[in-house]
Amino acid sequence: MKRLYPLLLCLALTGLAQADDLMDNADLAAGSDLGEPPVIRLLPAGSGQVAVIEQQGSGNRAALDQNGQALLGRIVQAGGAQEAYILQEGSDLMASIRQQGNGNSASIRQSGSSNSASIEQIGNSNSASIEQAGSGLSSSVTQAGNGQHVQITQYR
Repeated sequence: MKRLYPLLLCLALTGLAQADDLMDNADLAAGSDLGEPPVIRLLPAGSGQVAVIEQQGSGNRAALDQNGQALLGRIVQAGGAQEAYILQEGSDLMASIRQQGNGNSASIRQSGSSNSASIEQIGNSNSASIEQAGSGLSSSVTQAGNGQHVQITQYR
């Protein structure tokens, strides 16, 4: 557990460095305030959880709820009117949502142990959801374009 927390923190901070390039895309949400500072929330080291939320633009919503040990949740959104939700319960779980554009929605819900899930969407009006319960599961969705919909459900 003590070894896993520094790894989770490094992964979370690495995601922040990658998110910096989103600020170069001023065409995503014309008229929005992309210069607002990111919102970052790191939980105490004793909980073994890392939660990062970064939003740039207007009208974005994000929620991250984690319960367990060695959990990493990260949401990065640039654009407008986007929604992202992560719910994790268990141990050794990783969930990541990255959205760029307008009107996208994404959700990840996972329970169990040693699972990972990621959603990346670039474009407008896309939706994706991942639900997995069990152990050793991995899911990834990448969408580029407009009006696409994906749903993944795994149980083991």
